This record gives sequence, structure tokens and C-alpha cells, in this order.
Amino acid sequence: MKIATADLPGTIPVFPLPGALLLPRARLPLHIFEPRYLAMLDDALKTSHRLIGMVQPRDVPGSADRRLHAIGCAGRLTAFSETEDGRYMITLSGISRYRITREVAGFTPYLKADVDWEGFDRDQGPTEKDPGFDRDRFLALLKRYFEAQEMRTDWDSLDEAEDELLINSLSMLCPFEPEDKQALLEAPSLSTRRETLVTLIEFALRGGANEEMLQ
Repeated sequence: MKIATADLPGTIPVFPLPGALLLPRARLPLHIFEPRYLAMLDDALKTSHRLIGMVQPRDVPGSADRRLHAIGCAGRLTAFSETEDGRYMITLSGISRYRITREVAGFTPYLKADVDWEGFDRDQGPTEKDPGFDRDRFLALLKRYFEAQEMRTDWDSLDEAEDELLINSLSMLCPFEPEDKQALLEAPSLSTRRETLVTLIEFALRGGANEEMLQ
């Protein structure tokens, strides 16, 4: 579902979750059990837009405090089910990235923030294409990475997936560090995200910072 930029709220609840990446037009399943986030979910369900803003926490050097990255992605609550013990399984459908302008102090147990939606027009546009995408070369690299990480997948489905679905799904699912996930989120285009994804995969195959080949 698209929401006109003019109708997007100026303040949204934000859910800081390290390593959890949501991208526009993608879906993110979440398991909600902490009381403060159960309260956030209940409040979101009372709004017409049902938006929750995913965001990466950012470590502050020399401090025990954890602040938020400026850019996150808001998702609309599109599916939820409640377990017998009061927890929720939910799905957020990515609507648009946003920029935090101010964290809002209030009486809620969860975080809220004033946000700016400008500059992310393509997030609610049509599905993006990647004209320079060499799928065969990319999948060959991906197979090496999955073998090194001992991950399994349905290769036929990956081969048939559209460019955006393939690149965004892998960006969300691959076990990269939170800062790397943030770089994928902030990529200005699908082509740039694919280039970033390839760089991260190649870096992992070289053994990361240790430069040791993964076997």
C-alpha cells in the first residue's frame, strides 16, 4: 500500500533493532515480546497508517549510550497474530525511508521521533530495475558466500526473482554487521545497493578484517 508523502505522519514510533533491515517494498517478519514494544504495537494499531519506523542503533565511542542512526525505514503493519502467552508475530511492509529530525520525549515506554520523508521519493515509486546487473556473475559469487557461511537457499527461486526482490531480500537476510546493514539501507539506488552488497560479500569471502580465506 502506498501512502502519499503529504499523508505520512510527522511523528512515528521507532524500533531500534541491531541488524534488522527493512527496505521499501520488502517485508520484515518480527517477533514482539518486550512489554514496551507490545505497547508500541498496540498504539500503532490504533492509527490509520499503522506505521512503525525500524532504525539501527549507533554505538557512541567512549560512551555506554547507544544512539540512533539518522536514517531508518518505516513499515506498515500488514499482518499479525497473537500467541497464547501474549506475544505477537507481525509483518512490516516497507513504505519509505525517513530521516530522524528529533527524538520525542513523552510518556510512552518506547521511542518516538519527528521524521522527514523528503528525499526518498523513489521509495514509493515503481519497482526499481538494475540495468548493469550481471546476474550469472552475481549468483556465482553468492554461491561461494553461501557455502562459506553454510547457508542454504532455493537457487531456482533466486534465479527467477526480479532484480529488486533478489537484491533487497539478500540485503535483509545476509548476516552482515549493523553498520553494513545501514550502508545497504542508505544506498540511493538499487544499483548502488547491489554494488554495496557485492563489496560486503567479497569482503566476507576474504575473511573480513583478518583477510583469511573462508573455506
